[in-house]
Formats: sequence, structure tokens, C-alpha cells
Amino acid sequence: MEHSKWHDLLKNQLPEGYFSQINHFLNAAYGQETIYPKRENVFKALARTDYDQVKVLILGQDPYHGPGQAQGLSFSVPNDMPAPPSLQNILRELADDIGPRTHHDLTPWADQGVLLLNACLTVPAGQANGHAGLIWEPFTDAVISLLDQREEPLVFILWGAYARKKKMLIKHQRHLILEAPHPSPLSSYRGFFGSKPFSKTNQFLEEHHQQPINWLQ
Repeated sequence: MEHSKWHDLLKNQLPEGYFSQINHFLNAAYGQETIYPKRENVFKALARTDYDQVKVLILGQDPYHGPGQAQGLSFSVPNDMPAPPSLQNILRELADDIGPRTHHDLTPWADQGVLLLNACLTVPAGQANGHAGLIWEPFTDAVISLLDQREEPLVFILWGAYARKKKMLIKHQRHLILEAPHPSPLSSYRGFFGSKPFSKTNQFLEEHHQQPINWLQ
């Protein structure tokens, strides 16, 4: 992330020394226990989709906490891994909305301008939300606020109560906010299924003269 536009913008947005605090946190965490994703992938979402490239933000809570799953992109797992339940439901809604996508790695979305961001960028093995409230929220809140300042209209996709709380950071009405229950098995039937986020996103992008996302790629 050092050579990206994100780095410079976030450095100006965050308190002085915050990057050093993150580095100390990561040194301690990865030195003591198993943490996901791999350390080199912690900032993958920002590295893969730079500030000026973002068209869509899909916000997750924290990385998958099982071996081999987390890639540094929210909801995405490698193609050789089974899709976790939330991703299964995302792909089911995508199939109903636009068409079937059989692969689980969402990197092609990131390469088209979909920022796949988790509010917490790390998680201890087997401990969902284990790093909540420790270091990441000011950093990822700053990412959302910086996107809100963009002149180009963006789509913010907020699934579940945790992500929907971040709506307060999105102040400009030029952007589209798509809210729905979380795609997890516990809540997906309460309005996630049938919410059509993918076609709604593309309709908005086209209305604002932007290239739509090829969600099936």
C-alpha cells in the first residue's frame, strides 16, 4: 500500500503515528498466534483497488477465521476452497439477480473497481471478530469517509447490522447506499435474498456513465 494513493490520503486523514501503531499491532499479533489473512495480504483490498479506481464498496466485518480461507478481500476465498455459508448465499443471490458464477475468488471484482473491505483487517484463528475494537476501525472508517468525499458517485453495499452502522459516515447524497440483512444463514431470508444488489449497482453505474461491473467474471 506504500506506493498507492490510499497511503497518502489515509496518512493525512489519521492521527500522526497511526501507521506505526498498526505496524506494532501486527508485529505483536503475528508474532504470538496464528492470524488471518497472511500478513502480506492484510492490505490487499486497498492494494488491489486504488482510491481512484473504486466504483463500489462491499463492506464485511472481519476476515474468515479458518485455515486457507481469508485472502484480504471481504467474502472472497480461493477457488480451491469451499464457499463459506455467507459467500454461498451471495452467489445464490447473484445467480437469481444476474446469472450463475461458479468460482469463489472475488479478485476479478476487485480488479474492476469493487473495494472488498473488511472493517477489521485481521482475525485470530478460530476467533470471529477477535480483533474488533483494537486498532482497525479508525483506519477503515477513514477509508469509507475518503470514498464519501469522492466527486464521482459510488455504490456502498452494506450487508448486516454491523455494516449498516457505517451509513453515518456516508454524507453525500450523490452516492447510492444499498442496505440489506447479512448474507449469513441466520439472516439471509430476512431480506437479503431478493435484494438484487448486483443489478441495482450496475443500473446506477450506467446511469452515471460508468462501466458496469461484470459480476460473473
